[in-house]
Amino acid sequence: MSIGYLPEFRCRPEIIENQTRFRVWAPFKSSVELVLIETDDSQSAHIMQTGDWGYFELTVPHLKDGSLYAYRLDNGPLRPDPCSLWQPDGVHLPSAIYDATSFTWTDENWVPIAQNDLVFYELHVGTFSDEGTFDAIIPRLNALKELGITAIELLPVAQFPGDRNWGYDGVHPFAAQNSYGGPAGLQRLIDAAHQIGLSVILDVVYNHLGPEGNYLGEFGAYFSGTYSTAWGEALNYDGPHSDPVRQYFLENVWHWIHDFHLDGLRLDAVHSIYDKSPVHILTEIKQVADAAAKARGSEAIIIAESLLNDVRMIRPPEQGGYGLDAEWNEDFHHAVQAFMTEEHSGKYADFGEVQHLKTIFEENFSLSGQYSQFRQKRWGAPAVGFAGSRFIAGIQNHDHIGNRAQGERFSQLLSPAEYRLAACLSLVSPFLPLIFMGEEYGETNPFPFFCSFQDLKLIRNVRKGRKRDFGFGRNVLDPQKESTYEMAKLQWNWPEGSEQAGYRQMYHDLLQARRTWPAIKNPLTRTACLRPDQENTTLLEWKYESESQTLVCLFNLTDQMQTIEFNERAILFRSEVQLYTATTDIEPLSTEKLRPFECAVMSSIP
Repeated sequence: MSIGYLPEFRCRPEIIENQTRFRVWAPFKSSVELVLIETDDSQSAHIMQTGDWGYFELTVPHLKDGSLYAYRLDNGPLRPDPCSLWQPDGVHLPSAIYDATSFTWTDENWVPIAQNDLVFYELHVGTFSDEGTFDAIIPRLNALKELGITAIELLPVAQFPGDRNWGYDGVHPFAAQNSYGGPAGLQRLIDAAHQIGLSVILDVVYNHLGPEGNYLGEFGAYFSGTYSTAWGEALNYDGPHSDPVRQYFLENVWHWIHDFHLDGLRLDAVHSIYDKSPVHILTEIKQVADAAAKARGSEAIIIAESLLNDVRMIRPPEQGGYGLDAEWNEDFHHAVQAFMTEEHSGKYADFGEVQHLKTIFEENFSLSGQYSQFRQKRWGAPAVGFAGSRFIAGIQNHDHIGNRAQGERFSQLLSPAEYRLAACLSLVSPFLPLIFMGEEYGETNPFPFFCSFQDLKLIRNVRKGRKRDFGFGRNVLDPQKESTYEMAKLQWNWPEGSEQAGYRQMYHDLLQARRTWPAIKNPLTRTACLRPDQENTTLLEWKYESESQTLVCLFNLTDQMQTIEFNERAILFRSEVQLYTATTDIEPLSTEKLRPFECAVMSSIP
């Protein structure tokens, strides 16, 4: 049995009646002081008492929200609380008290959305609106709901250096970014989303911490001396003194799911989470998330971003898996990107043939044990038999756009007809759709990597690293410049009659169709074929069959008109019509033609 999250390991400041209790893990320190800061010139130091497992504790008279405090280790400099909920002045300066339980929730009637009905909208808080705050998202929630979105997925919001960052350089896992509106702003956003029926999923980083303002290692053995990641030291989940480290992150799960009413977590890069313990930390994360949600009468979904093509992520523990609910399907994106753009370098080296889209539709992965040109070894394992709803797939996300020299989106790489075809591949796929903010109307502003570090050496290294790691050379945008951040902000505009309005209408119609077409919602079987044959393919066919419906999705993969057979099937959808918006309507359906790059969906009764 897993030990899960134990309350006696709690490290967040806790309000108990008229007192505030502090606890911090510092097993190798001889003394720890709690320093309460009243003004710039007035502070008081209080010696903390040693407790079990290397924790130091102290209870003081109740401190109101906003009260500043810090820790002093062995008479050293002041350090913010590793479990701080609020960093009003950034990563380096003192923490502030925030009582997350004092927020007045109005979501008591919230009903969790079934996993099969989830449609994710990945957004970056800072660039989703001009204001770049949690509160500025709220006025746009109804537009997302009307589009057909059922869950917004926030890029990481844990406090990071400066006020511009993707979020993966966070160093305070419990503290919502101050420039976004802090913890109160995040709670207001989640409550507002629940009021109109939207789930909120948070992207969290449990594989490393960012480089600037990272004081965790001064407190205890949070980092592993055995493993490392591409972004810094790996976290210590299985070495000596790892129990409090595990508890720290399990408490973080409880914090977000229970205290902030989040509906789930997306775990960043789990392939860089290393754990040889009898019960893997990923299994415990799922167990704690379920317990935290149950404690407030709800449910939670845990999603893994894994590049391993390993269904152990979603197998139940009794079958040797980790028991997570879903995992990202990178094969789908890579197959679409490589085929549509003819890019075959780097991670796209294993893709580019239409056969890959056929295989992924039928078997979930393309790389399921075959040799990978990119990795120079066999990669993945079979995933046949798993429901599509166990995988999340899309044609764009922050990584795939931002890890390009200019941060170009698909709308800048493809023609309008090709863009519609790529979107159709995503929206009628068997997987849970993920839409990156602005994708639904063909946003043309880029989404490059950006940051606002203060350490000059780190800034230089980041600039060099972007050029070196991705082979961008001089073409890469400077991530430290504010202009790079500003250009990433959404236009949030789709004028009537424009291509942008057509894209958005098509996304709306297909998301609505996913809710109503029985065969795509609960297929008994899904099969694919290439027409006229594998060597001379012009059409890709995906077929769903259920007890009440057979659904055939046809994709014209060429820039030429293609003849097809409708066989008296009902035509449910066509992408190249004036509404979406081809310049003129398609020829009469009796001509049995598909326009260049057109998708058509047909239905028949079995």
